[in-house]
Amino acid sequence: MRGDFMKKRKWHIGIRHEDGVLHHKLHYIAKYEGRSANAHILYLIRRDIEKFEEKHGTIDYKDE
Repeated sequence: MRGDFMKKRKWHIGIRHEDGVLHHKLHYIAKYEGRSANAHILYLIRRDIEKFEEKHGTIDYKDE
């Protein structure tokens, strides 16, 4: 039951920065790839987690 809760809930991560060049480049690449900036950030996070787990093993998740 709790696992269903994790799938349905929308989580929020706020990112603040002061780098206009970074902001522009993020949006440029996201648009080039056919994603929104938010979707591209999620893609990058998932890719980084996948690389980490390939090197260090699966990160266990326990629904508490």
